[in-house]
Amino acid sequence: MTKHSFLYLVLFSMFFITGTAYSQVGNVELGKTYTGIYQRQGGYYDYSDPEAVNMKVSVWGFIKYPGRYLVPDYTTIIDLLSYAGGPTDDSHLDDLRLYRVLPDSTEQMFKFNFEDLLWENQIEVENRTTPKLIARDILIVPGSPKLYFKDWFRVGIQIFTAMISLTLLIIRINASK
Repeated sequence: MTKHSFLYLVLFSMFFITGTAYSQVGNVELGKTYTGIYQRQGGYYDYSDPEAVNMKVSVWGFIKYPGRYLVPDYTTIIDLLSYAGGPTDDSHLDDLRLYRVLPDSTEQMFKFNFEDLLWENQIEVENRTTPKLIARDILIVPGSPKLYFKDWFRVGIQIFTAMISLTLLIIRINASK
């Protein structure tokens, strides 16, 4: 095997390995930028009860199915999180926020912890109140994306192949002089 055929074999294998890291890009919609993390767009979900008064609320942030929900007026925040598919691994459950616009156009925000919601009946704290959902409430589940081993590996392979390509380019330029 000659020196050049070995270099071409190395280049081909590196481009093949890098190409498999980009194989998920084909699922990206037109006009969208691929960020390496698949993010679901919001939708409209109907969990209404024909026997009850229903209201529209929204859930946004690091949950499985963000969007607007039509739910019965007896729905709790825990129920709403369940309808939304639950929080993702990236969510910060100690900082849930409920935004509410009052009839006099003022805005109100409630911060609470998911653990307080789960164990509400067993925890006794005087000034802790978990708000009841009303129409037009917006529940925000904050969070931050986490990188897993496969993400770090993909970045490492891309940097490695770029360095190999640059090295081969420099060798090729020096060989042609």
